[in-house]
Amino acid sequence: MQERVINILLVEDDEVDVMNVKRAFMKVNITNPIYLAGNGLEALNMLRGNNSQPPKVPKERRLVLLDLNMPRMGGIEFLQELRSDLQLKAIPVVVMTTSNQDRDRVEAYNLNVAGYILKPVTFTNFVEIMAALKKYWILCEIP
Repeated sequence: MQERVINILLVEDDEVDVMNVKRAFMKVNITNPIYLAGNGLEALNMLRGNNSQPPKVPKERRLVLLDLNMPRMGGIEFLQELRSDLQLKAIPVVVMTTSNQDRDRVEAYNLNVAGYILKPVTFTNFVEIMAALKKYWILCEIP
């Protein structure tokens, strides 16, 4: 069953949201490894590795859960950089954000995101969204 593991990179600067994602994952029995990055620059380093260091996120079966509003390098900038990198451009990305701006949504989809999820207000709704996300990636069979 080890080959079914999806390596999830959560790119999120809000500790409460990180905690909610982890709690929701436990509630719906998502046991995939979660790697945390606080901004886009950190996420890129974790995916690429740096100097002679290998990537912190294994190269196989990666999924990025991405917030848009972050310091240093925001989500849209991260997506632009990710999609221009030949080694990383195929990684599926699901945006999880509070931004309900049409401009952000259009720009994210233009950068080939797999989904755009508005962060819910209640934890119960958050759990429902994580359960739906789990079903989605099982159906999609991330390579």
